[in-house]
Amino acid sequence: MHGICHHKLSIIYHICTSSFFHAKRQRQRVLLCLISFSLHTMEGKNMKTVKEWLSSSQVVLSMFVVQVVMTGMQLLSRVILVQGTFIGALIVYRHLVAALCVAPFALYLERGKPKKFNCEVWCWLFVNALTGMTMAQGLFYYGLRDTSAAYSMSLLNLVPIITFFTSIILRMEKLKWETWVGKAKSVGSILCVGGASLSSVYKGKEFFLGHHIHPTHQTAPHKTHILHGTIFLVCSCFSYTAWFIAQVKLLKVFPFKYWGTMLACILAAIQAAAVGVCLDSSKAAWRLEWNLQLITIVYSGALATAATFCIISWAIRMKGPTYPPMFNPLSLIFVAFSEALILGQPLGVGTLGGMVLIIMGLYFFLWGKSNETHNAEGTTTATQSTSTVVPSASPTHSVLLQIQKTQNTSSC
Repeated sequence: MHGICHHKLSIIYHICTSSFFHAKRQRQRVLLCLISFSLHTMEGKNMKTVKEWLSSSQVVLSMFVVQVVMTGMQLLSRVILVQGTFIGALIVYRHLVAALCVAPFALYLERGKPKKFNCEVWCWLFVNALTGMTMAQGLFYYGLRDTSAAYSMSLLNLVPIITFFTSIILRMEKLKWETWVGKAKSVGSILCVGGASLSSVYKGKEFFLGHHIHPTHQTAPHKTHILHGTIFLVCSCFSYTAWFIAQVKLLKVFPFKYWGTMLACILAAIQAAAVGVCLDSSKAAWRLEWNLQLITIVYSGALATAATFCIISWAIRMKGPTYPPMFNPLSLIFVAFSEALILGQPLGVGTLGGMVLIIMGLYFFLWGKSNETHNAEGTTTATQSTSTVVPSASPTHSVLLQIQKTQNTSSC
């Protein structure tokens, strides 16, 4: 009897201990699974964070590359214009190179899409080429030749402000002074206008960075004329403003950014050729040689137009249409210091003060415009997007931002 009870107790003890160890192993397995799941989750989050950081860094780096490219174009253009390059020939050849570089993207990325080339489409293409490329670029080159690269870039950053005021005058946009957005845009506009006025009126003490390059080493037959150059640059800004407003009409009838850019470049080359022949029909003015002029034409057409077009398109897709214009004031800084270091141009206190005011005002304005875009739900007014674009002396740089912005607002 005692043996039977002992046997039963041993069986019960074995069952209890085995159940205890089994439950313990189960708990250990669950704990290991939880730890493994947590590690995988943390690893996934970390990988996602790393990927987001790399993607953001690539966008920032690409925007810096764009501004460096535009800086190089400004300096090269300034040098060849001062040396006596005919502006009509420069515009014609630059836009022909740009059309050739954009053509593969138009033929490949927008293939298979039905396109209607009626009289209305060709009319708006002609107007856009005339206002945004032939006139705006031609006037800007004349202003660049008569002033300096830094001064020209300072006034070029006023285009959004002029567009903003024009939209208010034409009642295409409301000021909305009672809101923070309206106040930010108004303050930004005042700062930009004040900065441009300061740069134009007050020079102040001038100083050189590095070694001063004497004019005798630069072979510069053309002398600077601030008043004439300022008039050309202001007219160029108004031409850009008319261009942005006219694009709204073009996008309604021909919403193809690559094809539109390519055809506009071709039309601009034809227009510039017609005007250029009337101004100077000599063979010497139109002759191309293996010199800095040819490098500038290829550089501005291939890099400053086609390459920046693709980079900005990718940046807009990653960050939105208001992201690339935020980097445009960097080109103003790059141009000012590069011109002082490389070309030996002096930096004036008035120019630096005006640059600071323009950059501050531009960021105020872009902040207000960005918040207005995010708050305007269901808005289809494409004209409101015209004042957010900051041109960088490259027509397609601005075209792409305008097209993308209009498409986004119309799809809300």
